[in-house]
Amino acid sequence: MADFPVAVITDEFSQDFDRVCATAQELGIPELEIRTAWDKNVLAMTDEEIRRLKAAADRRGLRFICVASPVYKCVLPEGGDIDARFHHDAFQASYSFEDQPRILARALDIAARLEAPFVRVFSFWRTVDPERNFDRIVEVLQRGGETARSSGILLGIENEHACHFATGAEVGRAAQSLDPDGYGVVWDPANACVAGERAFPDGFAHVPVERICHVHAKDCVMDTASNQPEWCDIGAGEIGWKDQLARLKTDGYAGSVSLETHWGGPGGNKYLGSTTCAKSLLRLVSGA
Repeated sequence: MADFPVAVITDEFSQDFDRVCATAQELGIPELEIRTAWDKNVLAMTDEEIRRLKAAADRRGLRFICVASPVYKCVLPEGGDIDARFHHDAFQASYSFEDQPRILARALDIAARLEAPFVRVFSFWRTVDPERNFDRIVEVLQRGGETARSSGILLGIENEHACHFATGAEVGRAAQSLDPDGYGVVWDPANACVAGERAFPDGFAHVPVERICHVHAKDCVMDTASNQPEWCDIGAGEIGWKDQLARLKTDGYAGSVSLETHWGGPGGNKYLGSTTCAKSLLRLVSGA
């Protein structure tokens, strides 16, 4: 049996944060990852709203594992034409390149208030020639890592299909170039799949397991005609979660696995879909 704690990205269930906390407690899920609540991105929340989040979690005996920020999820100036194949979802947040130092500082402050060890960040909206921007992006990220290091909070660079570091190969290469005291990797196999990579075992082989600080779990089948993902229950798609979790255990991964459902659920009931996926993920983790 694997001992990875299971977490949930709260807004995959509901914008009603208290309801999500109650559901997590009922399911036996100990950790929360906050992105939006009450129809507001976490970075737009006031200090009082952050206090409300923490108080609600504390009442249920839950802890925050990650602030799922939109830092570096924006256009890189003079980076070239944007790759239009991918939808740009910033989850009720819209910030410019110039805003990034400010919102990173706020994300780190929120993480400290919530006692969350990680802040998730990205690698700018993907362009049609991502390779030409690699060194520049690493340079920007390194500066952010220096800020994070002084706060004692780790930044987790997520492989996101709409951003420059989309695959295991890309985020693994970036991790080798980033200071391990400032950065870990948020490994998302489904994002790698949507980016066109066979996430496991191929993409995973490029990501040093000791650099993985957090894992996102969702599942899909790629529609060959549209080349778009059809989201589904965890374990019912082509990501290969059973084998992926077993390898994480074998390789000594010691972090959390956080549910990011994406599936709309049976009959369009997202809450039910997320609850179903949570139960599936718990079974898969216990069997790994």
